[in-house]
Amino acid sequence: MATPTSINTAEHEDFRAMVRAFVEKEVAPHHEQWEADGHVSRELWQRAGAAGILCFDVDEEYGGLGIKDFRYNAIVSEELARVGANGPGFPVHTDIIVPYISAIANDEQKKRWLPGLVSGEIISAIAMTEPGAGSDLQGLSTHAVDKGDHWVLNGSKTFISNGIMSDLVIVVARTDPDAGHKGFSLLVVERGMEGFERGRNLDKIGLKAQDTAELFFDNVVVPKENTLGEPGMGFIYLMQNLPQERISIACIAVAACEQVLDMTLAYVKERQAFGRPIGAFQNTRFTLAEMATEVYVARTFVNECVTKLNAGEADTSLASMAKWWTTELQKKIVDTGVQMHGGYGYMSEYPIAKAFVDSRIQTIYGGTTEIQKEIIGRSLGL
Repeated sequence: MATPTSINTAEHEDFRAMVRAFVEKEVAPHHEQWEADGHVSRELWQRAGAAGILCFDVDEEYGGLGIKDFRYNAIVSEELARVGANGPGFPVHTDIIVPYISAIANDEQKKRWLPGLVSGEIISAIAMTEPGAGSDLQGLSTHAVDKGDHWVLNGSKTFISNGIMSDLVIVVARTDPDAGHKGFSLLVVERGMEGFERGRNLDKIGLKAQDTAELFFDNVVVPKENTLGEPGMGFIYLMQNLPQERISIACIAVAACEQVLDMTLAYVKERQAFGRPIGAFQNTRFTLAEMATEVYVARTFVNECVTKLNAGEADTSLASMAKWWTTELQKKIVDTGVQMHGGYGYMSEYPIAKAFVDSRIQTIYGGTTEIQKEIIGRSLGL
């Protein structure tokens, strides 16, 4: 089967071999139990940190490897997808949250937080979505009042990945109600702060091993030393980091598509009907031909996005294209895979069934498909 030209070097593939060995030893054998528990073990995070799988782009002085190359990030997502492991929130931690601290934290904050984030001793989350506001950040109601040397934070957040296990939460809060998009700030709330409570670990239809929580802030005193970046710049910081977040989601989507294609191809070669493998029927061949073509196109597109991201050329519009198109394709590919598996595709013990329920959230979080199209449309002058 034709494969797209790789953008990886021998060093990247050596890293892949290490990550694959880690995933096969430390993740795959335990994932079923983590799905029952609703979260992975804290020890997994620390083992991942020790193996160099977390935050490898963080500077060496803070314990990282100083490798700022998103191809490595993509490899971690691909190897987790290869075994259907959705529980470890490593991509959320490494690709989305820690870059805020690397980019805009002051020296004291970096020394305080980055070593633990790299080692896996500190697990991170970012709290944007609220019960009444999702993709529209302007509708956020969580707010903080300036009290001189501290903020008093009130509000609630929901659908927060890593929410139960997180030790450090970057909270998007309105700090100036009259300043429009310049009225938001990023405040770092830490485990144990009085008034900071976690709700239930939300019962999702998929991603069962990934903890997703409600968070509540009742007069939480947040020291000014925990203000991330400049007050009033929160919205700008979010916009600056969104391209990487959305390309990260696209990397997960295309890796999932590849995995579903492989498992479906293997199944149709083995499954018999009317005395021959179902892959021998023209309809099956044509369907798999379409899947293979679309997955090839998706991989080529995402490779281009990663290349542009590394070069600092991935803008918001490109990232939105990658995010909506690959995640919608993931839904389509997984649905076709279920159909090709017949009745077995609806059985929970088959990986294709788990891939089906796990895929559905991809077009929603990180900004819905509709929001991505709105962003692209505006970029066209419409």
